[in-house]
Amino acid sequence: MRLNSYVLTGSLMLTLLALAGCGSSEQEELQQWMTEQRNATRPKVDPLPEPTKFSPQAYNQEGSTEPFSNQKLTQALKRDSNQATSNAGLIAPELSRRKEPLEAYPLDATFMVGSLIKVGQPVALVKVDNLIYQVRVGNYLGQNYGRITQVGETSLSLREIVQDAAGEWIERTATLQLLEGSK
Repeated sequence: MRLNSYVLTGSLMLTLLALAGCGSSEQEELQQWMTEQRNATRPKVDPLPEPTKFSPQAYNQEGSTEPFSNQKLTQALKRDSNQATSNAGLIAPELSRRKEPLEAYPLDATFMVGSLIKVGQPVALVKVDNLIYQVRVGNYLGQNYGRITQVGETSLSLREIVQDAAGEWIERTATLQLLEGSK
């Protein structure tokens, strides 16, 4: 048993010595190749272009209105107040009336599911929050003061009053199409 362990230990030592001798030559070759590649590779750097020369321009607007003058500010305020009074006439009647129940829901959560004629008048069936409502021309719908202007077999049209990007009240039309299938 002792002899086997000596033989095994000896063979292991010889294997390790052989591997150690092989490893150093490959390491040197790899280092030499890396050095050659590093020396052969030269980065190409393009020169920066020369900056353009700035030439200032003279201000030639002496006869025109100064942009920060009181006169210009007064004109702008008058124009804004005139627009505000014309826009107030559009929204004032909407603010003074009693709101209808369907104005609490946004228009995109409202679905037209049918239409019928009742007492000679077209009526649309509208589904909101899993409840069905009957609406006619003149009823209000949606959160943008939407008043129903037309009821058809497959759609209903609304006139809404909304604020544009400048803060002015404008009218726009919206349409609810008949919902195909069930939702």
